[in-house]
Amino acid sequence: MLTMNDDLEGALKVYLKLLDEGEYFEAHEVMEEAWHPLRLKKDPLANLVKGFINAAIGFEHLKRKRNNADKKARRVMESYERYIPLCREGIVYLSLFEEAREKIETLKRKHQEVFI
Repeated sequence: MLTMNDDLEGALKVYLKLLDEGEYFEAHEVMEEAWHPLRLKKDPLANLVKGFINAAIGFEHLKRKRNNADKKARRVMESYERYIPLCREGIVYLSLFEEAREKIETLKRKHQEVFI
C-alpha cells in the first residue's frame, strides 16, 4: 500500500490513482491519513475530505459484495453528498478535488442500480 504523511495534495493524487485502480479501501486509507491533521486543526476542508473517504468506502462495500452492500454504500454516500458543496472556488487543490468528484460521479453512474 502507498503511504502518505499529512500532505493533502499528495494524498489527493494517490487517492485519484487508487480510485482508477479500483483500490477503494486503500484510497480511503490514504485520505484518512491526510484527514486526521485537518480534523485536529478544525480545518474547514476536514468535512470535504471525510466525504471523499466515505465515498471510497461505499465502493468498497460494493466491491466486496458485503451483506446489505447497497444499503451501506448509499448510507456512506450521503456523507459525500452532504459535504460536496464545500468543493468550490477558493479552496486549496480545487482542481484535484474536482477531479476526485468527477471520478466518484463516474463510479456512481457505473453502479446506477444502487445510486438511483
